[in-house]
Amino acid sequence: MTAPTSAPIDRSTRSDVVRVATIGAGRIGSSHAELVARHVHGADLVAVVDPVDGAARRLADQVGAEIATTDIDVVLDSPLVDAVLITAPARSHSELVCRAAAAGKHVFCEKPMAVTLDEADRAIDAARTAGVVLQVGFNRRFAPGFAAARRMVDTGRVGTPQLLRSLTRDPGPWQADPSRVPQWTIFLETLIHDFDALCFLNPGARAVAVHAFADALIRPDAKATGHLDTAVVTVTFDNGAIGTAEASFSALYGYDVRGEVFGSAGMATAGTARTTDMTFFGAGGVEIETARRDTELLHTAYVGELAAFVEAINTAGSEQHSSTPTGEDARIALAVALAAIRSVETGTTVAIDEVTR
Repeated sequence: MTAPTSAPIDRSTRSDVVRVATIGAGRIGSSHAELVARHVHGADLVAVVDPVDGAARRLADQVGAEIATTDIDVVLDSPLVDAVLITAPARSHSELVCRAAAAGKHVFCEKPMAVTLDEADRAIDAARTAGVVLQVGFNRRFAPGFAAARRMVDTGRVGTPQLLRSLTRDPGPWQADPSRVPQWTIFLETLIHDFDALCFLNPGARAVAVHAFADALIRPDAKATGHLDTAVVTVTFDNGAIGTAEASFSALYGYDVRGEVFGSAGMATAGTARTTDMTFFGAGGVEIETARRDTELLHTAYVGELAAFVEAINTAGSEQHSSTPTGEDARIALAVALAAIRSVETGTTVAIDEVTR
């Protein structure tokens, strides 16, 4: 642990804030740390952990955190830390949830919480045993449009959901090295958001079957090594509703996230690629401003989910306690993702029970 760059603040006896550590100082970890430090009332970013030498120190200096370290145990053992944000690489999430819960820290985990159902169960059990809050980063639930669409369902204005749609299109041009992208990322790390969104907009229903189509349309040369960059997934639910989720790694016009729920009494749509409601009409045609990063397009949602995490910690054990999306929600979305993977492998429709039993 390196020394703080300024005189430390004595937080050891403060009870008015939730003291948070970020595990992972990459792109999303840095964004979450900034939001907690500057935009989330009742939270204090006190520590940053990252195994890359110097990464934690750089981020800690930016957000005013006292502790910067490459050793996760420094944070998990610290009485100055109440909660952790897990923003490390996806394949490490479940283990980190278990370790943090065992140390008595409340946990906000970026999606996916796990990449196997056994891992998901261990994470859920660890949080339950420790009695800590476990919230998963399905940020669309906190995007104003998606939250408003859900209210239309809850109040009955949509009627019975019949058709649902969710899409994620990452901004292009896509320039990553396919060999460095773990296989099935499009399902486990991208469409996992959409699978949760479909369930969120169809509350009380259970996904029962999945049929997925996927290909390498952006980088056809990478398909031979298992890389897939474009996908469409159909999900059927036990209330009869049919949902579709689609993803692309390269939308040249910007970051694009949208959802739709059509029901017996109406329809609600949510999301846009726009960053403002300005439309420019000029000699070259009609133009709108679009986002190039998820943290830009979904800024309000990211703040909202982190604020909800802090509120869940503050109300833990009370009648007002609510933590959502939960580990169980993450497990449901993961089951859909695993069924989609099996569907691509087999070319068949896959029942959710086939991957959960």
